[in-house]
Amino acid sequence: MVPADRPARRRVDGVLLLDKPLGLSSNVALQRAKRLYAAEKAGHTGTLDPLATGLLPLCFGEATKFAQALLDSPKEYVATIRFGIATTTGDAEGAPLRNCDAPSSRDEFAGVLASFVGTIVQTPPAYAALKYQGRKYYEYARKGVDIPRSPRQVDIAAIEIVEWTPPLAVLRVACGKGTYIRVLAEDLAGAVGSCAHLAALRRTAAGPFALAGAVTLEALEAMEITTRDALLLPADAPLAGIARLDVDVRTARAIVEGQVKDAPLGTTSGKYRCYGPQGRFLGLVESVGGALVALRLARTDALPIQ
Repeated sequence: MVPADRPARRRVDGVLLLDKPLGLSSNVALQRAKRLYAAEKAGHTGTLDPLATGLLPLCFGEATKFAQALLDSPKEYVATIRFGIATTTGDAEGAPLRNCDAPSSRDEFAGVLASFVGTIVQTPPAYAALKYQGRKYYEYARKGVDIPRSPRQVDIAAIEIVEWTPPLAVLRVACGKGTYIRVLAEDLAGAVGSCAHLAALRRTAAGPFALAGAVTLEALEAMEITTRDALLLPADAPLAGIARLDVDVRTARAIVEGQVKDAPLGTTSGKYRCYGPQGRFLGLVESVGGALVALRLARTDALPIQ
């Protein structure tokens, strides 16, 4: 039985651009938004630590099927680095490990940035949610147990200095999936003979979405449900960075029935967000050797495929 003070769950489909506040985990922020929408199903698209704020796209209902596209998408951050103090976690939540001299020259620091642009190698931090033998890294770290942490490649598209007020530096970082900004902060400091930790982090973009379009939890709480619903982007929004393919009624019917179908003439190989009659979203498909194969389909119970 649903408690009297809680609305019954309902089907909600779409994407909410949330401006996550400081101090909340991504999951807590997700659960608060899910309750506000009384949604049956929801998930987020890339964890932000409690220390971090900013853009956290939330997927509801059918949009959760296509969340992987956002998990894999490039991100942008504004990062505040505090030179002169290294911490156990690499960020402001950790205990101080050691002190060192902070760099005084902006030009010296700017000179090392280019060497961190492109494909670089990072060693994940000890305090991470990655798993080793079924347990998260940070569980071992909290017990003082050292475990192997394999270096891995990540992509950095751009780094630029936004502000320089030693011992603080504010950077804009554009990067690929899996990048640890706190590790980047430590490595950048090490390149100029210093040490540092990440003092603050704000995500400003994720895939095709920007922070300017996001809403806070406080604003959501003050809205009527109809106003909240109007904020939702459509369920195909996570695929906005993927090319669109429109198909006729016969091809649409074949796709939703799980059949392989010839791709429209001129369709090159690759993945597409696919649409049928009246522009109805069908799902994610792939063109392989001139044939269309469904990768992930949206619910078709309301599709006008006659």
